[in-house]
Amino acid sequence: MKLSKQFPLNALRVFEAAARLGSFTRAGEELGMTQTAVSYQIKLIEESVGEPLFLRRPRQVTLTEVGARLAPKVTEAFEMLKDAVASARGDTEAALLISSTATFASQWLAREIGTFQLEHPNIAVRLVANDAIVDFSKESVDVAIRSGKGDWPGLVSHRLMRVEFAPMLSPALAETIGGVRTPRDLLKLRIIDPRDPWWPLWFHAAGVDDPDLASRPVSRLGAQVFEARAAVAGQGVAILMPEFYSDDVALGRLYQPFNLRCSDTHDYWLVYPHARRNTPKIRAFRDWILGALNPDSIT
Repeated sequence: MKLSKQFPLNALRVFEAAARLGSFTRAGEELGMTQTAVSYQIKLIEESVGEPLFLRRPRQVTLTEVGARLAPKVTEAFEMLKDAVASARGDTEAALLISSTATFASQWLAREIGTFQLEHPNIAVRLVANDAIVDFSKESVDVAIRSGKGDWPGLVSHRLMRVEFAPMLSPALAETIGGVRTPRDLLKLRIIDPRDPWWPLWFHAAGVDDPDLASRPVSRLGAQVFEARAAVAGQGVAILMPEFYSDDVALGRLYQPFNLRCSDTHDYWLVYPHARRNTPKIRAFRDWILGALNPDSIT
């Protein structure tokens, strides 16, 4: 039997899009097909498999148990085909697009990525720094660095760094109130971003249960790295990850007045689609960054 007869590749392509997008209409828009054509291709693959792959409801389709088992394998197969074609063209490792939170990108990745490029000179790196959640099904991002609990469906997750935070400020600002000797002394100063959920966690752990942060002027700078720059400038007390600011501490621009550090169980993770886990450039970056930050996690 011919391969095209045994495996209706075009129908599989339509099935992969419909399963990923959860909609025949959206699959048709992505592939430039009518909804009727999408339905016909889905029917072909269902006839080939011998089982229904979707439960059809008004304005909604959901995968059956068989469809849910088939979908990730089809996605992986198409990713492998894409990588194989790219390899034949000689551009498998032409570019690695990394999406990262702004703070991790500026405080660690941008300073260390040169080592990766020296080890892999045939991989051109492009770094996009923002806190938006990447949709791998719609964007050309290869890997992302996210803050969270590592439980994103369909993605492989590797913990990179445990997030622990504590108040930090400039020594000069502390001197304006005669020094910071107790956690409550911090409340004599401007709190940078008092609505940050890290603040009440830290104050509670420090034994200050009534910091009245809600009454303070709201200031949102958008990223921890910007709050750190404001703290260096003496604009207030920021709650930060101290390991990111060891240079500022060494230069006397910031200090951590108390040893107490807290965590909200949201850590930094490297994530990428499960279907692309064997892509050479992704494997190379994964092994490098885990080796740099968490060598025991490499398998």
